[in-house]
Amino acid sequence: MSIVLGKTSQSRMDGLDPDMRKVVLEAAATAPPELDFMVLEGVRTPEQMMINYGKGRTAIQCEAKGVPARYAQPRAAKVTWLSDPFNSPHKARPTGGRAVDLAPYPIDWNNHARFTALAKHVLATAKRLGIRVRWGKDWDEDGKYEEKGETDGPHFELVR
Repeated sequence: MSIVLGKTSQSRMDGLDPDMRKVVLEAAATAPPELDFMVLEGVRTPEQMMINYGKGRTAIQCEAKGVPARYAQPRAAKVTWLSDPFNSPHKARPTGGRAVDLAPYPIDWNNHARFTALAKHVLATAKRLGIRVRWGKDWDEDGKYEEKGETDGPHFELVR
């Protein structure tokens, strides 16, 4: 049982913390074919953090957090709830980015069951490796998905 991550997915893991990278690679190595997945994003540039922060926010809200007004997209759906737009777990750090976004392949954003199946596999892999990882649909790690508006199905991050 295993899947092969393509070159694009592999390149998107550049700069990840070694533990996060280890979890993703081991999850791929142990995934059955029906859990095929791809890496959407690993480390984000400051530019990407500003783009993401601007979604769902006004120019005034952006500027209050040090994000230029040109990134404001108040009509777009909000994609981040961070109070500090530059403190994302996707941020490059000396030890590497602590977060990665994964999606079942081929991607069907409406098939939540596939995202949940992938998450269970990734979380089980992390646990087996002794690496604590949190999923974006279970921020409080209580096993109850989306109970508090947790909706970031692709997101996985190291807990340190």
